[in-house]
Amino acid sequence: MEVIKIILLSVALVAIAIFGLAVRILLLKGGKFPNTHVSGNRFLKKQGVYCAQTQDKLARREAIKEVKFDNLTFVPNKK
Repeated sequence: MEVIKIILLSVALVAIAIFGLAVRILLLKGGKFPNTHVSGNRFLKKQGVYCAQTQDKLARREAIKEVKFDNLTFVPNKK
């Protein structure tokens, strides 16, 4: 019986937490979850800080610019 009480209590707490998160979405017109991602932070944008995916994309773009294709030669495989 004790286990059932604990399970019901935990389900009730999770339901209250979900309702608390949904209040902003349900009660505000055009409500949505806040953007907590790095790209949504104005201060970090001003500092030049990006998320890992954006930094990776920028680094790859710079790496492609550095590669010179003029001196490449074809070497066939010897078997």
